[in-house]
Amino acid sequence: MRLVIARCSVDYAGRLTAHLPSAPRLILVKADGSVSIHADDRAYKPLNWMSPPCTLKEGTGDEEGVWTVVNKAGEKLIITMEEILHDSSHELGVDPGLIKDGVEAHLQELLADRIETLGEGYTLIRREYMTAIGPVDILCRDGEGQTVAVEIKRRGEIDGVEQLTRYLELLNRDPHLAPVRGVFAAQEIKPQARVLATDRGIGCQVLDYDALRGIEDDKLRLF
Repeated sequence: MRLVIARCSVDYAGRLTAHLPSAPRLILVKADGSVSIHADDRAYKPLNWMSPPCTLKEGTGDEEGVWTVVNKAGEKLIITMEEILHDSSHELGVDPGLIKDGVEAHLQELLADRIETLGEGYTLIRREYMTAIGPVDILCRDGEGQTVAVEIKRRGEIDGVEQLTRYLELLNRDPHLAPVRGVFAAQEIKPQARVLATDRGIGCQVLDYDALRGIEDDKLRLF
């Protein structure tokens, strides 16, 4: 991961345009190719970002100090550096992944056991399907045989949609699985997360934990 603290301005050109005026900011360039710009507030949420796959070109000559990030759709994130205050790179290695709490892990178990909750004809491929950046909670097929990747959260927020987006980008490179679509499943899905998921063609599924547990109980009942 590369960490750059710089006084810079940022322009985004794509489906819409946006401008961040000159100010000191933190720029993160991750090993997966993503680039995000952060201020000293907003917790973990960036001011602007470009998700992978994308390319970063650092300008030279007359363009020195100008970073241009372009994604596969041709959208551009242009960062104009005025003063670099810090620039360092760090090897983080392979992350072991998030250890889910009991409720989230149980949701995954219940949904895998009752995969038809997602729709008629769904069949399970496997839980915790491993990718190069971590395990997909559930990999399954819908009634038409298309591969579906499911990310499960107790509370569905934007970071969960981003996580599923990264998984989908990797899974769709596998000719044995592609095309792969995504489903973001949670007990509660925040409006912003739902908007982002819809924009990226990801389906949303609200899970009723008590109802799933009730289904499980009924399954074990003889009378």
